[in-house]
Amino acid sequence: MSDLRLPSTDHTSRPWRIHEIAGDFRLEDLWALPTPGGPDDLHHLVQQMAGGEGGPDGGNRVGRFLFAVRWKLGALLGWDKPDSAVGGRVASLRDRLPDDLRAGPQGPDLSSAPFTSVFQTHDEWAAEYANKTMHGVMHIGWVSDGSGGYRGQMAVLVKPNGRLGSLYMLGIRPFRYLGVYPALMRSIGREWRENSARRTAR
Repeated sequence: MSDLRLPSTDHTSRPWRIHEIAGDFRLEDLWALPTPGGPDDLHHLVQQMAGGEGGPDGGNRVGRFLFAVRWKLGALLGWDKPDSAVGGRVASLRDRLPDDLRAGPQGPDLSSAPFTSVFQTHDEWAAEYANKTMHGVMHIGWVSDGSGGYRGQMAVLVKPNGRLGSLYMLGIRPFRYLGVYPALMRSIGREWRENSARRTAR
Protein backbone atom coordinates (compact mmCIF):
# COMPACT_ATOMS: atom_id res chain seq x y z
CA MET A 1 0.00 0.00 0.00
CA SER A 2 3.06 2.28 0.06
CA ASP A 3 2.29 3.31 -3.53
CA LEU A 4 -0.97 4.87 -2.29
CA ARG A 5 0.78 7.20 0.13
CA LEU A 6 1.21 10.67 -1.30
CA PRO A 7 3.64 13.54 -0.65
CA SER A 8 2.21 16.30 1.50
CA THR A 9 2.37 18.77 -1.39
CA ASP A 10 -0.43 16.83 -3.12
CA HIS A 11 -2.66 18.28 -0.40
CA THR A 12 -1.01 21.56 0.55
CA SER A 13 -0.60 22.79 -3.04
CA ARG A 14 -4.29 22.43 -3.90
CA PRO A 15 -6.75 25.27 -3.28
CA TRP A 16 -8.86 23.28 -0.85
CA ARG A 17 -11.37 25.21 1.25
CA ILE A 18 -10.23 23.23 4.30
CA HIS A 19 -7.05 25.35 4.34
CA GLU A 20 -9.17 28.38 5.27
CA ILE A 21 -10.78 26.52 8.16
CA ALA A 22 -8.14 24.23 9.65
CA GLY A 23 -4.95 26.23 9.18
CA ASP A 24 -3.85 25.41 12.74
CA PHE A 25 -4.06 21.65 12.09
CA ARG A 26 -1.11 19.66 10.75
CA LEU A 27 -1.23 17.18 7.91
CA GLU A 28 -0.60 13.76 9.44
CA ASP A 29 -1.29 11.38 6.54
CA LEU A 30 -2.22 11.59 2.86
CA TRP A 31 -3.44 8.70 0.72
CA ALA A 32 -4.65 8.16 -2.83
CA LEU A 33 -7.89 6.20 -2.67
CA PRO A 34 -8.51 3.26 -5.06
CA THR A 35 -11.75 4.85 -6.29
CA PRO A 36 -11.50 5.56 -10.05
CA GLY A 37 -14.39 7.56 -11.41
CA GLY A 38 -15.60 10.61 -13.29
CA PRO A 39 -15.44 14.31 -12.47
CA ASP A 40 -18.74 14.36 -10.58
CA ASP A 41 -18.40 11.23 -8.46
CA LEU A 42 -17.35 12.61 -5.08
CA HIS A 43 -20.90 12.29 -3.74
CA HIS A 44 -20.78 8.54 -4.39
CA LEU A 45 -17.61 8.24 -2.30
CA VAL A 46 -19.07 10.39 0.48
CA GLN A 47 -22.17 8.19 0.63
CA GLN A 48 -19.99 5.08 0.73
CA MET A 49 -17.70 6.32 3.49
CA ALA A 50 -20.53 7.74 5.58
CA GLY A 51 -22.75 4.68 5.35
CA GLY A 52 -20.36 1.87 4.47
CA GLU A 53 -20.02 -1.24 6.57
CA GLY A 54 -16.22 -1.32 6.62
CA GLY A 55 -15.83 1.46 9.16
CA PRO A 56 -12.52 2.99 10.21
CA ASP A 57 -11.03 -0.45 10.84
CA GLY A 58 -11.41 -1.40 7.17
CA GLY A 59 -13.58 -4.40 8.00
CA ASN A 60 -10.39 -6.36 8.68
CA ARG A 61 -9.59 -8.60 11.68
CA VAL A 62 -6.29 -6.84 12.37
CA GLY A 63 -7.96 -3.45 12.10
CA ARG A 64 -10.83 -4.53 14.35
CA PHE A 65 -8.38 -5.81 16.96
CA LEU A 66 -6.35 -2.58 16.94
CA PHE A 67 -9.46 -0.45 17.26
CA ALA A 68 -10.82 -2.67 20.03
CA VAL A 69 -7.57 -2.16 21.95
CA ARG A 70 -7.73 1.58 21.29
CA TRP A 71 -11.34 1.93 22.52
CA LYS A 72 -10.61 -0.19 25.60
CA LEU A 73 -7.56 1.91 26.44
CA GLY A 74 -9.57 5.08 25.86
CA ALA A 75 -12.28 3.86 28.23
CA LEU A 76 -9.73 3.05 30.93
CA LEU A 77 -7.97 6.41 30.63
CA GLY A 78 -11.06 8.52 30.03
CA TRP A 79 -9.98 9.73 26.59
CA ASP A 80 -13.39 9.50 24.94
CA LYS A 81 -15.76 11.07 27.44
CA PRO A 82 -18.50 13.28 25.94
CA ASP A 83 -17.00 16.43 27.42
CA SER A 84 -13.82 15.76 25.41
CA ALA A 85 -15.64 15.56 22.08
CA VAL A 86 -16.53 18.19 19.49
CA GLY A 87 -18.80 20.67 21.21
CA GLY A 88 -17.19 19.86 24.54
CA ARG A 89 -13.41 20.24 24.81
CA VAL A 90 -13.23 21.83 21.35
CA ALA A 91 -15.62 23.88 19.26
CA SER A 92 -16.79 22.45 15.95
CA LEU A 93 -14.99 23.61 12.83
CA ARG A 94 -18.42 24.53 11.51
CA ASP A 95 -18.11 27.60 13.74
CA ARG A 96 -15.25 28.74 11.49
CA LEU A 97 -17.01 28.29 8.16
CA PRO A 98 -17.34 31.29 5.84
CA ASP A 99 -20.88 32.20 4.85
CA ASP A 100 -20.89 30.36 1.52
CA LEU A 101 -19.84 27.04 3.05
CA ARG A 102 -22.18 27.46 6.01
CA ALA A 103 -25.07 27.97 3.58
CA GLY A 104 -24.05 24.95 1.47
CA PRO A 105 -24.42 21.23 2.16
CA GLN A 106 -22.99 20.00 5.45
CA GLY A 107 -22.65 16.42 4.27
CA PRO A 108 -23.49 13.24 6.18
CA ASP A 109 -22.06 12.09 9.50
CA LEU A 110 -20.36 8.69 9.56
CA SER A 111 -22.59 5.87 10.73
CA SER A 112 -19.74 3.57 11.81
CA ALA A 113 -17.35 6.05 13.45
CA PRO A 114 -17.75 9.14 15.68
CA PHE A 115 -17.07 11.65 12.89
CA THR A 116 -19.46 14.55 12.26
CA SER A 117 -19.53 16.28 8.91
CA VAL A 118 -18.25 19.86 8.60
CA PHE A 119 -18.96 20.73 4.96
CA GLN A 120 -19.27 19.23 1.49
CA THR A 121 -18.69 20.77 -1.94
CA HIS A 122 -18.49 19.35 -5.46
CA ASP A 123 -14.90 18.13 -4.90
CA GLU A 124 -14.32 18.30 -1.14
CA TRP A 125 -15.74 16.81 2.06
CA ALA A 126 -14.53 17.19 5.63
CA ALA A 127 -15.61 15.46 8.83
CA GLU A 128 -14.22 15.96 12.34
CA TYR A 129 -13.65 14.01 15.56
CA ALA A 130 -12.22 14.97 18.92
CA ASN A 131 -11.28 13.32 22.20
CA LYS A 132 -8.97 14.10 25.10
CA THR A 133 -5.84 13.52 22.99
CA MET A 134 -6.56 15.35 19.75
CA HIS A 135 -8.95 17.10 17.36
CA GLY A 136 -8.85 15.43 13.96
CA VAL A 137 -10.25 16.01 10.49
CA MET A 138 -10.76 13.48 7.71
CA HIS A 139 -10.63 15.42 4.46
CA ILE A 140 -11.70 13.75 1.23
CA GLY A 141 -10.84 15.52 -2.01
CA TRP A 142 -11.78 14.50 -5.54
CA VAL A 143 -8.86 14.98 -7.92
CA SER A 144 -7.71 14.26 -11.46
CA ASP A 145 -5.61 11.11 -11.66
CA GLY A 146 -3.49 12.51 -14.49
CA SER A 147 -4.81 9.97 -16.99
CA GLY A 148 -8.18 11.46 -17.85
CA GLY A 149 -9.98 10.05 -14.83
CA TYR A 150 -10.60 11.05 -11.24
CA ARG A 151 -10.18 9.49 -7.80
CA GLY A 152 -10.48 10.24 -4.14
CA GLN A 153 -7.67 11.53 -1.95
CA MET A 154 -7.80 11.24 1.85
CA ALA A 155 -5.95 13.63 4.14
CA VAL A 156 -5.84 13.23 7.90
CA LEU A 157 -5.35 16.52 9.72
CA VAL A 158 -4.70 16.65 13.44
CA LYS A 159 -4.36 19.12 16.28
CA PRO A 160 -2.84 17.25 19.25
CA ASN A 161 -3.95 18.24 22.74
CA GLY A 162 -0.64 19.17 24.35
CA ARG A 163 2.05 16.67 25.24
CA LEU A 164 -0.45 13.85 25.77
CA GLY A 165 -1.77 14.29 22.25
CA SER A 166 1.68 14.43 20.68
CA LEU A 167 2.74 11.24 22.47
CA TYR A 168 -0.51 9.54 21.50
CA MET A 169 -0.10 10.36 17.81
CA LEU A 170 3.50 9.15 17.90
CA GLY A 171 2.53 5.95 19.68
CA ILE A 172 -0.22 4.92 17.27
CA ARG A 173 1.73 5.71 14.08
CA PRO A 174 3.13 2.17 13.57
CA PHE A 175 -0.33 0.64 14.06
CA ARG A 176 -1.87 3.02 11.54
CA TYR A 177 0.63 2.15 8.84
CA LEU A 178 0.94 -1.58 9.54
CA GLY A 179 -2.67 -2.45 10.28
CA VAL A 180 -5.31 0.22 9.95
CA TYR A 181 -4.53 2.00 6.69
CA PRO A 182 -3.75 -1.07 4.54
CA ALA A 183 -7.01 -2.69 5.67
CA LEU A 184 -8.93 0.54 5.15
CA MET A 185 -7.59 1.04 1.62
CA ARG A 186 -8.55 -2.51 0.65
CA SER A 187 -12.02 -2.08 2.15
CA ILE A 188 -12.64 1.25 0.39
CA GLY A 189 -11.44 -0.13 -2.94
CA ARG A 190 -13.52 -3.32 -2.66
CA GLU A 191 -16.69 -1.47 -1.71
CA TRP A 192 -16.13 1.12 -4.47
CA ARG A 193 -15.81 -1.60 -7.12
CA GLU A 194 -18.97 -3.31 -5.88
CA ASN A 195 -20.94 -0.06 -5.80
CA SER A 196 -19.65 1.01 -9.21
CA ALA A 197 -20.73 -2.32 -10.70
CA ARG A 198 -24.23 -1.87 -9.25
CA ARG A 199 -24.50 1.69 -10.61
CA THR A 200 -23.36 0.52 -14.07
CA ALA A 201 -25.87 -2.34 -14.09
CA ARG A 202 -28.86 -0.05 -13.52
